[in-house]
Amino acid sequence: MDEFQIEAYNFYLPEERIAQHPTARREESRLLRVDCATGNIKHGLFAGLPELLRPNDLLVVNDTKVFPARLQGRKETGGRIELLLLEYPVVEEGSGVLVPALARSSKRPRLGSKILFGPDLEAEIIELRRGGAVLIRLNWQGELNAALERYGRIPLPPYIHRDGKPQPEDRKRYQTVYAREHGAIAAPTAGLHFTPEMLAVIKEMGVEIAPVTLHVGYATFAPVRVKDIRDHEIHSEYVTVGMEAVRAVERARDKGGRVWAVGTTSARALEFAACGEGRIRSVAGEACRLYIYPGYEYQVVDNLITNFHLPKSSLLFMVSAFAGRERVMAAYEEALRLKYRFYSYGDAMVLLKG
Repeated sequence: MDEFQIEAYNFYLPEERIAQHPTARREESRLLRVDCATGNIKHGLFAGLPELLRPNDLLVVNDTKVFPARLQGRKETGGRIELLLLEYPVVEEGSGVLVPALARSSKRPRLGSKILFGPDLEAEIIELRRGGAVLIRLNWQGELNAALERYGRIPLPPYIHRDGKPQPEDRKRYQTVYAREHGAIAAPTAGLHFTPEMLAVIKEMGVEIAPVTLHVGYATFAPVRVKDIRDHEIHSEYVTVGMEAVRAVERARDKGGRVWAVGTTSARALEFAACGEGRIRSVAGEACRLYIYPGYEYQVVDNLITNFHLPKSSLLFMVSAFAGRERVMAAYEEALRLKYRFYSYGDAMVLLKG
């Protein structure tokens, strides 16, 4: 099948294969290993990942932090309304920052109307946009992060069903243990399997761990609506690759180590920083619109750790560009046959080239 046709990335996924809750322990997720050269597949647990690493390797993680972007409030008329903040409010000083959001209520909010979340947090509708999108002015008293933590909820993906009742586990488990930079409304899910203990073991092995930041946006769930994937317009996400990560990549290369990207977000950040030239540079808060699909030649990433993605999604194109579409789809078929768990709270796979 033509690898540029969207139907080449379609597969049937039974509803019960979509993980609704994380495993009891992060590292107890299953791990499917794919040798990209031979197509050989092996199975194990994520806890066994350190066995695949070698001294002088580099593990690159995305340290973005999911913020409580889903806010339940009331209009001035008393009606209920929910806002999903699409970006983390960038605050230089004071209150009154403009933030794009999605609004959901029985009646569309009026321009200029106010929404109350609590005595110290409110919003004003500044602009009405298509598809329920709005631009709001967010006003608060005191410290913004504290207000969002009080009134906000973690914005789980639409395929994780909570029936309006968020689970306490989600605030902790839909977050990597190394998350530190507020800004994402979706987690870099390949990193959810790591524990502090596992990371400590990996460091003791002589493997370096370097952070990059890519703030995962809501558009990561947007469906691809074109027949030829080359016609798809990719969303942009803010990326920071600091000199710490640049030097870590250079050290790994100099010592013969391999660069492991934890997740498609870390891979996208590294490849964006390489700018098609093979040599990585530092970037700070730049909007990344790099679209990776089959035919793209990876410049930095040697091995890729990732979860299982949605059918016909840009993330599936991206891993297919790394390992080859036929290899990836064969691995997905095997994962479905053996009842692996899919998506954010699901199991992991590692694509091995080096």
